[in-house]
Amino acid sequence: MRPVPFSNPIKEKGKMSSPPLLSLLLFLTLTLNPLAAAARATPPRISDGVTDHLANHVPSFLRLNTIFSSSDTCDETYGFMPCTTTWLGNLFLILVYGYLMYTGATFLSNGSELLLAVMGPGIVGGLFLPVLGALPDSMLILVSGLSGSTDTAQSQVSIGMGLLAGSTVMLLTVLWGTCVIVGKCDIQNSTAIDNTDTKGFKLTESGVSTDIWTSYGARIMAVSVIPFIIVQLPQVLSSTSARRIAILVGLILSLVLLITYCLYQVFQPWIQKRKITYVKTKKIISEFIRKLKEHPIVNQLCHDGKIDEHAIEKVFHAIDTDKDNQLSASEFRSFVIGMRLDELKLDAEDVLGKVMKDFDTDPDGQISLDEFKVGISSWIDTLKGLRPKSFGVRSDTMKFIADLHEESQREHELLGYEDDAGEENGEENSKNPVLKAVLLLVLGTIIAAVFADPLVDAVDNFSDATSIPSFFISFIFLPLATNSSEAVSAIIFASRKMKRTTSLTFSELYGAATMNNLLCLAVFLALVYVRDLTWDFSAEVLIILLVCVVMGVLGSFRTSFPLWTAIIAFALYPFSLVLVYILDYICGWS
Repeated sequence: MRPVPFSNPIKEKGKMSSPPLLSLLLFLTLTLNPLAAAARATPPRISDGVTDHLANHVPSFLRLNTIFSSSDTCDETYGFMPCTTTWLGNLFLILVYGYLMYTGATFLSNGSELLLAVMGPGIVGGLFLPVLGALPDSMLILVSGLSGSTDTAQSQVSIGMGLLAGSTVMLLTVLWGTCVIVGKCDIQNSTAIDNTDTKGFKLTESGVSTDIWTSYGARIMAVSVIPFIIVQLPQVLSSTSARRIAILVGLILSLVLLITYCLYQVFQPWIQKRKITYVKTKKIISEFIRKLKEHPIVNQLCHDGKIDEHAIEKVFHAIDTDKDNQLSASEFRSFVIGMRLDELKLDAEDVLGKVMKDFDTDPDGQISLDEFKVGISSWIDTLKGLRPKSFGVRSDTMKFIADLHEESQREHELLGYEDDAGEENGEENSKNPVLKAVLLLVLGTIIAAVFADPLVDAVDNFSDATSIPSFFISFIFLPLATNSSEAVSAIIFASRKMKRTTSLTFSELYGAATMNNLLCLAVFLALVYVRDLTWDFSAEVLIILLVCVVMGVLGSFRTSFPLWTAIIAFALYPFSLVLVYILDYICGWS
């Protein structure tokens, strides 16, 4: 899966032993076809009129294409991979190759997360891992139109479009809505309360909350559909001459946006840290001043907008326990701990560090009375400069400090800043985590590269055998092969019912959809342009735009998602399928 800032990835690490089912499927798939091929290659014999039938008879269990037999022939992928022309045989092959692609995607995902855990976000997490996360989908899209004649490529390329649309729609509808349901908590004051689920399935009082960074991810995802619009413009304007140019422009734009997005992923952790530091500093100052005002020996810290120096002196002498007219770090630490700022999710050492840095102007490690007065005055002036917009100019000083406290608390919650100590995944105990990650990535890449083409051929043959359009087959089934690992992990992560884990889950979903809209589309457009294929996917592009815009707008301007939002998400999936069918096969768009 694609990386998100700070902690990544949402997968639960597990043992990477090869499942027995994989061995069984490989055995059945790779042994049945050579036997059948050998039987088909038996030299013709001279008929004696009696034994002709027996001599040329091959047991049905050795030939896939004898199940609901067909007189058509099929081409073996790579010259040895199994193939069949019957619907039941192709269904079996789709399940086998789909499972192999799922295994490859799982290896890539686990390897990416392990490498990210070891090396951190930065270049690896921002550039390398997002590409690997979208590799299975990209492989399937690429091989859907890479081989064969132009007519064959034009026929099979709809499989690639089906996967592209189906993967994006599934992530933003079925999986998004499922995460809302399994992660639901009670909503109070437009915020979901962690690990509190007493409201049942009330549509407005139960749901999930995310941080502000997740909203940014939703906006980026919505913007990533621009290349689709560019490519579709000639169809909208009924222009045939500009279609190839539009494909080239869309390809270039998707690559530019992809590079920009990857660079954003590289620098995003630093951007977040700077923003969090700013909000954290504002919270420290406002909380310290507010707590200082509540100190038992302070009657009124400010009066008519001016600081009461007598009150500040009282506080200074109360902190100065050794009565040397200097405040040491240990004395200030005891005072800060007594303020019980930990209840407000503020670390005492962070507060102490900020105080010593701003108050000790010498710096000699001691804070004098004059330094203390200047420091308090400076902090209050800083708060005045951060005055909320709704606050009147002539209002009481402590009133706007209280208002600022509430505002900084909201910002702190939106940013989702929490201690990450409890989120360790234990990978540091691995002796060779980098080697293990590289092996998983290499193995996943090989599996995806080898079995992508046979899977596309099986889908195409199944479509021919059943007369079901290949788009719908790939739309529904192929995303299950390439995204099932992400789906299971996302649901498990969301079920922790915490704002932090929910934010990471939704960020992953938006990031995956963004990579589909940029990297996978770039591969698809390059394929269409190089092979000189016809762009005839108006209905398919429409559903991608519709789902991305609706879910992007919903995620961009909300950080709280009640259960009724899940209903919207779920409804978009069948609506997309019905819309494509109506537009392509009733209205004749295709």
